[in-house]
Amino acid sequence: MPHRHYLDTVSKSGQRPDYTKPPAADLFRRVFDVEQLAALRPPEAGDMPWVLDWFDAVKETYKRIMFFGAKPGPGPDLAAIGHNMEEYEDQYAAAMSFMLRLMAREATTVFLFMDQLTPEQRTPIREAGLQRSRAGGAQMIENAIPPVAAGMRPANARLITAALRDGRDVWARFILPDDRSRIITLLVKVRDIVKDDEVRNNLAAAADRLSAEDGHAK
Repeated sequence: MPHRHYLDTVSKSGQRPDYTKPPAADLFRRVFDVEQLAALRPPEAGDMPWVLDWFDAVKETYKRIMFFGAKPGPGPDLAAIGHNMEEYEDQYAAAMSFMLRLMAREATTVFLFMDQLTPEQRTPIREAGLQRSRAGGAQMIENAIPPVAAGMRPANARLITAALRDGRDVWARFILPDDRSRIITLLVKVRDIVKDDEVRNNLAAAADRLSAEDGHAK
């Protein structure tokens, strides 16, 4: 993977990545290509293999950016992660927005795949995989929301919350009830903290849609 090679080279040289110019900027845009994602045809059940592979590759690149320079240990190197979050805030926001949108497509594909299976094909292993996927989607959303309230630049907060807003119909169905309730609480809490109107509206739209689904499920 070119991005991995670049980061390894920079790390060995004792420098830090610079995503404002080539080659890092070009590599980043190639991985987190929102235009390519938006141009795809509607999801189909047969897309499962390549969507899962794409998402795994994207997550791996994201982790290497956010954990760059982190020291190994029993827990995460919060100092290194915090430094990266501050220095690469623009890249974090773009990557998180992309991953939320790609995850929404994956969630739709997962449901299409499961829906076309016969009862005999819906094995315990596949059902367990579906539950893990749903829990993973909830975890990604829960991780994406707090930085919006932590002094992130408005443009970046709008980018992330717009992805939450645009995927709200998918999330309402995909996220499990207990996770959905926690996310609604978090969305409302952060909405009451932030000052930017667009960000507040995005968070409210996502919270309202999840709340409506919560009401239907009761």
